[in-house]
Amino acid sequence: MSDLSTQLIHHPYRPPEGFDAVAPGVHKASTVIFPHVQALRTQEWKDKSGYTYGLHGTPTTFILEERIATIEGGRFCVLAPSGLSAVSLVDMAFLRQGDELLIPDNAYGPNKAFASVELAAWGITHRYYDAQNPSDLAAKISPATRLVWLEAPGSITLEFPDLPALVATVQQANAARDGERPVLTALDNTWGAGVAFNAFDLGADMSMQALTKYPSGGADVLMGSVVTRDESLHQQLLMTHMRLGLGVSGNDTELVLRGLNTMALRYQAQDAATRALATWMQAQPGVVQVLHPALPGSPGHANWRRDAKAAACLFSVVFDPRFSLAQVDAFCDRLKLFKLGWSWAGPISLCAPYSVSSIRTQAWPHKGGFVRFAVGLEAVDDLRADLAQALATLNA
Repeated sequence: MSDLSTQLIHHPYRPPEGFDAVAPGVHKASTVIFPHVQALRTQEWKDKSGYTYGLHGTPTTFILEERIATIEGGRFCVLAPSGLSAVSLVDMAFLRQGDELLIPDNAYGPNKAFASVELAAWGITHRYYDAQNPSDLAAKISPATRLVWLEAPGSITLEFPDLPALVATVQQANAARDGERPVLTALDNTWGAGVAFNAFDLGADMSMQALTKYPSGGADVLMGSVVTRDESLHQQLLMTHMRLGLGVSGNDTELVLRGLNTMALRYQAQDAATRALATWMQAQPGVVQVLHPALPGSPGHANWRRDAKAAACLFSVVFDPRFSLAQVDAFCDRLKLFKLGWSWAGPISLCAPYSVSSIRTQAWPHKGGFVRFAVGLEAVDDLRADLAQALATLNA
């Protein structure tokens, strides 16, 4: 090889094996090189025994999948480019034309939107059920039902459901099916993150997370995961994942792996800060109710107390209806440390006003303005002072 470009591309040097460090190596690849033709024809990726193409895994993504499975208490994990793509992956892996999907009425909005637009266009129907009423779920499971989404707690309004009762309802329906395709359960466990409770001990078939939130922790990466204990479900997910061409980058995987090292500590710190602020907030003038699963009186508190051991960084506030929506918006604008933005579980505190009645089919009992808060890693006293100054102007 006399040409410099050829020498550089085909350089013979290989570093010695045995290097180890705290951070796993970051492997980036589309093409994977095989040592010989037999390996090219026979190497397997579905059981993590080998590598075939970048989309099908690298040492870096395999490490993250194994760690997420451990956190969730599962056996198998697949990674997706975002939490929403992980939701979509579950739907597309297990639903066919003529099937029906059941979704909690208080679920993550894009989950509902994917069902109402894309799934509907493919001949898959959906209905919403009251997650706080297992009898409503039982009444809505039909012969066409094939998948039930669970979410704990509900998005935005944070009601904590009786997960064991909901799962038992599905299992009872399956027992009467006499060999037909069973109804599967998939839990959006982004809030719990595998820290607050174990989805599989509570009976779920699959647990999905937006790794964008707690596992990352930096508000700088998008990723999702689906974990299961059932190998046949995992293989079905894996093959749909392959056909859709889903993949995650080595750099994004590196960021999530780094975040995992501090996830338990961050979850604990944000949990404590959120409880302190939520408890203080419910005593403030102009506040009708504070929604947070760990607060007595919040919907589903007894379920949370029985089934969970921690709570995440979210709480929501219902304001007195004497305040106009414009006044509530102005309250949000006056906050200095709580920034306006979507997502949560990052280092910075966030807030966002919502119109709950516009995103639910069930009647919302409150008339006042509604704001969801996500508590970051700032000092609690500073965050409390920020809320206090904005509330003082609102109540003036």
